[in-house]
Amino acid sequence: MALSEHEQRLLDQLEQQLHADDPKFAHSMASDTRKSMSTRRLVIGSLITIAGILVLLAGIVYQNIFIGVAGFLIMGGGVYFATTKSKQVDGGETAGRPSKTPTGGKGGFMTSLEDKWDERKRDQS
Repeated sequence: MALSEHEQRLLDQLEQQLHADDPKFAHSMASDTRKSMSTRRLVIGSLITIAGILVLLAGIVYQNIFIGVAGFLIMGGGVYFATTKSKQVDGGETAGRPSKTPTGGKGGFMTSLEDKWDERKRDQS
């Protein structure tokens, strides 16, 4: 359900006031959906971590330090992969200007608001 023009203007004014009053809080509340953690990365990272634990245990069983170290490195890589945020790279993206995301579906309303905010900031500069 779309907002009316009046509601949109009120929301824009509230957002501008929030940025003017407390920019640090406003920045912390802003969401960047392109760099958020995904469930897919979490699951894959967990599977890699479990595989690393198994390799580490195999190194212990066979009393081979190289297999144990390899298992530890695999395990660490899995944890790193699971806890880092993904960085999606679009071919049409230019430096400093994010590509337009289609409005619709999950987060479409907030995405369109963020796009309008970014356009307004670019026009003021």
